[in-house]
Amino acid sequence: MEILSGWVLSKMLGLGDKTSIIKFEFNPKDGIDNPALTLAEDTDAEGVGEPRFYFLSKDSTETFGFCLHEELSCQGHIIRQIELGGVAQRRGLQDGDRLLQVNGHFVDHLDHMRVVQRIKASGNQVLLAVLDGDSYEAAKSLGRDLSQMLPADIHPRLCHVTRDKSGFGFTVSGPEGTKGTFQLSVRQDGPADRAGVPAGSWLLELNGDSVKSYSHTQLTRKLKQSGNKVTLLVASSAVEEFYRLRGLRVTAALADPAWLPFKARELHLVKGPVGYGFLLKEDDCISGGIGQFLWEVDEGLPAEQAGMKDGDRVLAVNGESIEGLDHEQTVHRIRAHEEWVTLLVIDPAGDEFYHSIGLSPLQFFEDSDPASGSCTPSLSGSPGPCHVEVAPKGPASWLMAAANSIELVQSSRQQEQKRLCQSF
Repeated sequence: MEILSGWVLSKMLGLGDKTSIIKFEFNPKDGIDNPALTLAEDTDAEGVGEPRFYFLSKDSTETFGFCLHEELSCQGHIIRQIELGGVAQRRGLQDGDRLLQVNGHFVDHLDHMRVVQRIKASGNQVLLAVLDGDSYEAAKSLGRDLSQMLPADIHPRLCHVTRDKSGFGFTVSGPEGTKGTFQLSVRQDGPADRAGVPAGSWLLELNGDSVKSYSHTQLTRKLKQSGNKVTLLVASSAVEEFYRLRGLRVTAALADPAWLPFKARELHLVKGPVGYGFLLKEDDCISGGIGQFLWEVDEGLPAEQAGMKDGDRVLAVNGESIEGLDHEQTVHRIRAHEEWVTLLVIDPAGDEFYHSIGLSPLQFFEDSDPASGSCTPSLSGSPGPCHVEVAPKGPASWLMAAANSIELVQSSRQQEQKRLCQSF
């Protein structure tokens, strides 16, 4: 289900309170407003209800229509300030809901800033799992493991298959005369199997395009036109059933990143006696915009030692996306710290791959838990009063600086206690 409505931050931007009642009507293109997206809404004997799932989709100039709070007197990541008529309200999010999952990743145990990062990295589409406030508090008081209330795996797979002399290694079948329903048989140890395509999985997208309207003949033609490589979005029967029963759309943005053929790389550089050893050059991107590229990587210097390659495109500097920045602004970010810099980059092949499927490589960059031993990108500064970003610039609005993504405000709800608050 796709959402085409936007959001205005009336209170936070001083546009006044909205008290009018908006009448919602059925829109065949948009779906039914405020749908029930759980299979069981009744609470159990302990007073704990079931998690609810919402797929939110917006335009790149819009927001999702809610604020995410962390409040001193309440546990969890709290949904607040839901805009009347906005995306979140039309899907059915409620004030006080606690956020449990973002795109299938459990987030209740993460700090506020990292949850904000995950939602921002999702771009214009995000799948949220929430629990109503009373059920959340009841579950916490009972010592229940909230992660066990959620399905173990709801991720489709995005698989990049390279043809060998015998073909792609899969065959397609479907009900005769029915469009858009295709199941895959996968040859063991063939290209599709090696790319991670599960046997018996359902085909949802081919090279970034939905196959929902394809006939078997049209799909066959598209596969032949793909040359030696195809990118398939597939889902197991269990995953497909999960989304279908809840009326939710499966998209590539929800894919398990473990099966992606290309990933963004994080490079940590410490300046040497003669510098970092690379040249930053502004040039045209494959998408048609302007990007910042790395060239003339000097042998033996910090840049090469960190894994930098000629032609890498810079996506972020010190934990901040450089989307929309020009060459001078990017250089300023790199020079912000005299002795070190952290760059997030993608190589040319990866850049072309993500462009072909219409997604940003930033969307699949994993900020692992510190306990796992992986590092997360640094965030400059500390939370403080700031401007609230109303319309992030599409999928590449990755990690916003703390000064642009977190606001400390006074909460009348909590009698002047401070809280963390992020608008989406």
